[in-house]
Amino acid sequence: MDVKAAGRTLDLFETFAKMQMPLSLSELARALNAPPSSCFNLIRALQARGYLYSVQPRRQLYPTRRLFDVATAIVVGEPWIARIEPLLTQLRDQTQETVILGKRQGDRVIYLHVIEGPQSIRYSSQAGALKPLHSSAIGKALLGALDPSALAKVLKDLPLERVTKATITTRESLLADLNRSRKRGYFVTTGENVADVMALAATVRLDGDVYGIAIAGPIHRMEGDRTAHVSALTATCAAITEMLEVEPRRRQTS
Repeated sequence: MDVKAAGRTLDLFETFAKMQMPLSLSELARALNAPPSSCFNLIRALQARGYLYSVQPRRQLYPTRRLFDVATAIVVGEPWIARIEPLLTQLRDQTQETVILGKRQGDRVIYLHVIEGPQSIRYSSQAGALKPLHSSAIGKALLGALDPSALAKVLKDLPLERVTKATITTRESLLADLNRSRKRGYFVTTGENVADVMALAATVRLDGDVYGIAIAGPIHRMEGDRTAHVSALTATCAAITEMLEVEPRRRQTS
């Protein structure tokens, strides 16, 4: 399968997730901005693999639960999220704000898990979202975890595009921000990625790999609770580290 076909397959399933209703071939073609012939071939292939079924009498289509079953099986084998999710959920409950787990992927951050806050006005995102390293709190935390030579190499080629009016777009200013953040032990964005959102982030090492954890919410609320949120974030990162250090010792003594 080529890149275009792979992307179109994912677009098809995301269209069904958005519309939440059976769709015809012509409706899918319009949603995907693709020729009906290309959609027809894609649909036939997915039907043959058991991922789509026909809905009569309008010759519409809808995904079977096979995709759900495959996704569930994949989640079961995920190496870290299931183990640390209770602590991330506890952090969400404690702060009442959205909690995010992310990792570096090239020159961006990929969100691996998002637990949204319970308040009606909150920061919303989803797993799989990609964010710039320089304008997201997790991105800054991951940059800050690099040694000086590795950081210099990354910053040399990192595009510092302006996302909002508050985005840091010069390497000198970003480096200064990272240095300040390292000293205080956490990283901050204030309207740099989303205009009215503030986020606080720190890192944890999971089996030698670096992940970022962030708390994000409206600036006016986050500013007022900043000290408490930093304390909760720091405690959560320490608890995750302790948990992962204790597990091998327990296996050795069992």
